[in-house]
Amino acid sequence: MQWLEIMGQLTSICVYCGSASGTRPVYEDAARTLGRSMADAGIRLVYGGGSVGLMGTVARAVLNSGGAVTGIIPRFLMNREGLIPNLTQTIVTENMHERKMLMFEQADAFVALPGGVGTLEELVEQMTWAQLGQHEKPVLIANVADFWVPLIALLNQMRGEGFIRSDLEVSCIVADRVEDIVPKLQQAVAKRPDAKVKQTAAIEPLNRM
Repeated sequence: MQWLEIMGQLTSICVYCGSASGTRPVYEDAARTLGRSMADAGIRLVYGGGSVGLMGTVARAVLNSGGAVTGIIPRFLMNREGLIPNLTQTIVTENMHERKMLMFEQADAFVALPGGVGTLEELVEQMTWAQLGQHEKPVLIANVADFWVPLIALLNQMRGEGFIRSDLEVSCIVADRVEDIVPKLQQAVAKRPDAKVKQTAAIEPLNRM
């Protein structure tokens, strides 16, 4: 696979979200809106590869709007979550650890839509890695219908109680409107003049199956 280096340009976003759709239509609406906005901006979606829940909704929205999608899924989840057959690129991993590392490597930024404990774990992991100086990629909480308010309050409590020190601040962006997600991330990446983000020059339609 060939790579082109583009300075300060957002070319791919890893979206973490639920393998369920949730009980409120606003969550699926948000996933569709995000998918369309990414495709319109020419930004590739990197996601967990499944066809169900908000994962499937955001991936189909990108594809239906003419965008590119990379799905990364562990082999043991293929039957449980299914595969969307017309993804731009599908990567099948042997375990969750390999999946998460590839999702990290493929993305220039991260977004957490509503989801369950898996989504929470993936979001917090990227926040932790950034806190420890392991990457400078933007991490954004999509606070759809105030879904993430309890987590935001918990982070504030951690600061207030002295468990998030000023020298180890947790850096993340919060967007209450889905329409603001792509512009906020583009702005965050553009503020990193020394950042090198990667874009695939050629994508195989299916690999590592």
